[in-house]
Amino acid sequence: MLVPGEAPQVKPGWQIVGLALCAAAMQQPSIKRLDELFAAEPGRLSNLTFTLAGIYFDWSKTHLDQELIGKFVGRAEAMGFARARNALFAGDVVNASEGRAATHVAERGSGSPGEVELATARRQRMRALVDAIEAGAFGDVTGILHIGIGGSVLGPHLLVDALGRRASSFNVRFLSNIDGAAFDDAVKRLDPATTLVVVASKTFTTLETLSNMEAARSWLREAGVEDPDGRLIAVTAQPEAAVEQGIDETRILPFGEGVGGRYSLWSAVGLSAALALGWHAFEALLEGAADMDRHFRSAELASNVPLLAAFADRFYVEQAGCQSRGVFAYDERLRLLPFYLQQLEMESNGKSVTNDGKPVGEPTAPITWGGTGTDAQHAVFQLLHQGTVLTPVEFVAVREGDDLQDPEHHRLLLLNAFAQGAALMQGKQSDDPQRSYPGNRPSVTILLDRLDARSLGALIAFYEHRTFANAVMLGINPFDQFGVELGKQIARQLSEGASEAGLDPSTAALMERTGL
Repeated sequence: MLVPGEAPQVKPGWQIVGLALCAAAMQQPSIKRLDELFAAEPGRLSNLTFTLAGIYFDWSKTHLDQELIGKFVGRAEAMGFARARNALFAGDVVNASEGRAATHVAERGSGSPGEVELATARRQRMRALVDAIEAGAFGDVTGILHIGIGGSVLGPHLLVDALGRRASSFNVRFLSNIDGAAFDDAVKRLDPATTLVVVASKTFTTLETLSNMEAARSWLREAGVEDPDGRLIAVTAQPEAAVEQGIDETRILPFGEGVGGRYSLWSAVGLSAALALGWHAFEALLEGAADMDRHFRSAELASNVPLLAAFADRFYVEQAGCQSRGVFAYDERLRLLPFYLQQLEMESNGKSVTNDGKPVGEPTAPITWGGTGTDAQHAVFQLLHQGTVLTPVEFVAVREGDDLQDPEHHRLLLLNAFAQGAALMQGKQSDDPQRSYPGNRPSVTILLDRLDARSLGALIAFYEHRTFANAVMLGINPFDQFGVELGKQIARQLSEGASEAGLDPSTAALMERTGL
């Protein structure tokens, strides 16, 4: 962990330019301005742009150059990147703190043969349930209430919101927050007589999820549904726990213990998305992710797209002191992407110790945040252009629109995305300092040809592998998440009547003030 005044630990093969903060770091003489990099490198655009799985990736407006990439490749080699990548795809233990493999890639056809076979069998069971629901085995079904929290809801919600706007077989509503207002909002457009409830939880012990499941049971019962339990489907890595909660084993879809929650949309956790979008779309999603898997697994380090993204991440966090990264979706269909990435990146790499429990020598994950399209321009881009806090920006856009409006709408949307990147880089000097733009502010553009299941699968897999690559570069474990447990443990203890004696005075006063 970095301590002010102390020199940072230097990774093998990598020399840190210096610990400067935020925008001031870009003024270091050793760091060239972006416009200077373009002038000095005639082939810069071709060297830093890549087309893969129907997606165009552009890192030319970052401070990466061939010299930096070479140093980062050396660091990746010294950190055993190829060995770690091979272990991931072989189904070896990569989650050392929990003694597990990370088997989400097996859901897409990679991994140990046994895990791939098991994932295929579970997917066939999932397909059979989808077919049964579509064939009327559960009666007339018009709506799905998907209950989960974290990775058990963020992925499926992103899929349905992105791909199901124009064609969804069911009215799918998502519920995660334990707040009763969230429940009211989730069910108000559903008919309890024709709604199935999908409860997704890896452990099937999560307080928020189980509380919302009980509320759903009551909602069904109070509406006159004769067999509320018969309307519940469980998705879990612990089927026995779901049985204990009263769900019949014939309506339980299991997934692997090695599939982390934030990596689980490829498994039966994607049931609601498969129902809404159709099985063909779910298969295309997996195929797109498999495209990215093949690239990540086999590409040379200097041209490996997720690894290059991690190189840029490491540069801005470690050298420029950037503590956040902004992701802006210039397509309303991807409005949930920043929220999805918040969990993927910060829960995975928000760590302070290495795999062997020693303090990390440099900053780990930045804060991931963002917004949607031109809305964000009128809310936060003032700071991005003229503020003193340097924030690398990522623009995610789609070349082809899919709406009923005049094509000029989509044209203007794309023009705004491209113009913002140009303005961040170029800046503009003025005699009036209030109207000066310093420029030299980095951005990445990720442009999908079209937004369909296959390209979205590839995009999400890209972000997963980027997260993994960052973790390898840091020597940390991206597959555990013990940091989320302590607050939950205290909340459970208090809900079960544990003594308040050990609480700090502030928390004890809040408990007293609210009568809890």
